[in-house]
Amino acid sequence: MIEVKDLTKNYGDRLAVDNISFCVKRGEILGFLGQNGAGKSTTMKILTCFMPATSGTASVAGFDVFENPYEVKKRIGYLPENPPIYLELLVSEYLDFVANLRKIPSSNKKKKINAVIERCQLGDVRNRLIGNLSKGYRQRVGLAQALIHDPEVLILDEPTVGLDPKQVSEARGLIKSLRSERTVIYSTHILSEVAATCDRIIVIDRGKIVAQEAINSLGAAGATTKTELIVQRSAESVAQSLRSLQGVKSVHYQANGKERIVVETEPREEIMAEIAKVVVNNNAGLIQMSPVQLALEDYYLNLISGKRGVSI
Repeated sequence: MIEVKDLTKNYGDRLAVDNISFCVKRGEILGFLGQNGAGKSTTMKILTCFMPATSGTASVAGFDVFENPYEVKKRIGYLPENPPIYLELLVSEYLDFVANLRKIPSSNKKKKINAVIERCQLGDVRNRLIGNLSKGYRQRVGLAQALIHDPEVLILDEPTVGLDPKQVSEARGLIKSLRSERTVIYSTHILSEVAATCDRIIVIDRGKIVAQEAINSLGAAGATTKTELIVQRSAESVAQSLRSLQGVKSVHYQANGKERIVVETEPREEIMAEIAKVVVNNNAGLIQMSPVQLALEDYYLNLISGKRGVSI
């Protein structure tokens, strides 16, 4: 549905997007992560035909964003970080204006407006001035304008900014409900939202993609593995021996009744056997040995801090 190849964008002598390539499948929700200035918004602006790239190619639904921008725009709904709304209009007037811009036929326009008002839960404010609405409701109006023409692709830049916890939960449910109908690129700094909503993540740092991975397989493909050991005794001795093993990145232990050791290693299966052997040789009395799921926040922070790279 979306294909990006060798995409680069320069702002003068500043490289904002550095030769990135990725694909997004039909019906997939992709989380786009990165610090401020990493290149996320620039990439999304190129995909939505708001600006040209310096080099490389990008296509949406088979249409090149540079050669066929009109066809691309017809198939994309875009919610930028600051919603493109007019504060002096009523909600219903604004959506009518957007429907006209999108060339929705008059015979179908009222139905489309009512449907998107219901879906974005704007019924209570449809006849209120947008300028008098809370930031959360303005965000919903922005989402409604992105959905009104039933786009095949939805690109959302920080869609839950300003929403209260209940509204965030509702927005999450709405985005997840689009999975079977739309392809979604979802940029956010709220990592819990990515974990709860997205199928896959791309992490971009200083203009380069540093990871592409499915949410359900975080910690694979070049990331480290964490293993928790519970032993009866000699945790300090075991920890010292483990630090000497090739492939061990870090070892932490606590010895206060229940002796617990957490070992971070390269993702090689044979290391597990070596760890078990160390415990046996130290006569530590192994009670439990289990993997620790690498949290999304740890994974993300490790990537952008440059502690490790990920092959893609």
